Amino acid sequence: MTLRVEFDEPKCVAAGQCAMVAPDVFDQRDEDGVAIVLDAEPGPEHHDEVREAAAVCPAAAIRLVER
Repeated sequence: MTLRVEFDEPKCVAAGQCAMVAPDVFDQRDEDGVAIVLDAEPGPEHHDEVREAAAVCPAAAIRLVER
């Protein structure tokens, strides 16, 4: 199974929850704190933390597509 991260940047409120929960997959821009996706198709070892990051995102800016 593959997991693809789709990120809606305009929705991001720069809370940083995703970067804290899944630092290998998400980071934040220095200038405004908006999240960036480091790995849009993370390996299976990151799936649980990516799911948690999507769940805790206060803006619901992270969508996961599983295939």
